[in-house]
Amino acid sequence: MNDLSNCPNCDTLFVRTKFRDVCEVCYKEEEREFEKVYQYIRRRENRTASMIQVVDNTGVQESLIVKFIKTGKLRTTQFPNLGVKCEKCGAPAKVGPLCSSCQDSLRSQLTQFESDEALRKELDERGKKGAYYTHNDK
Repeated sequence: MNDLSNCPNCDTLFVRTKFRDVCEVCYKEEEREFEKVYQYIRRRENRTASMIQVVDNTGVQESLIVKFIKTGKLRTTQFPNLGVKCEKCGAPAKVGPLCSSCQDSLRSQLTQFESDEALRKELDERGKKGAYYTHNDK
């Protein structure tokens, strides 16, 4: 769904889409910044660089690098020392906004919820099949 919005970087009016949360000018600037970061960490000697080293050597803001990681543009599986904090517990997260233990916990909770819902529906269906109502006019 497209919404009319102000760019969070430059306050320009633009149409926000599912894929872009900044205006066209800022998007192009983010792409240039991404290329700087990617070219830096792509070199063999920089693949194990930490977030601080990448920020210092490229001049790109940490928040923008975190955005690249969260959106999947940068894969931390290829760059082990780049990572973001889990939004739930604060531990290092390699893929997405949650760490692997929080992802596993969420998956198990969803599985449990689905099985509880299936059981509830089955019990509701059983109750409907076995109930007979009679009307007694005296």
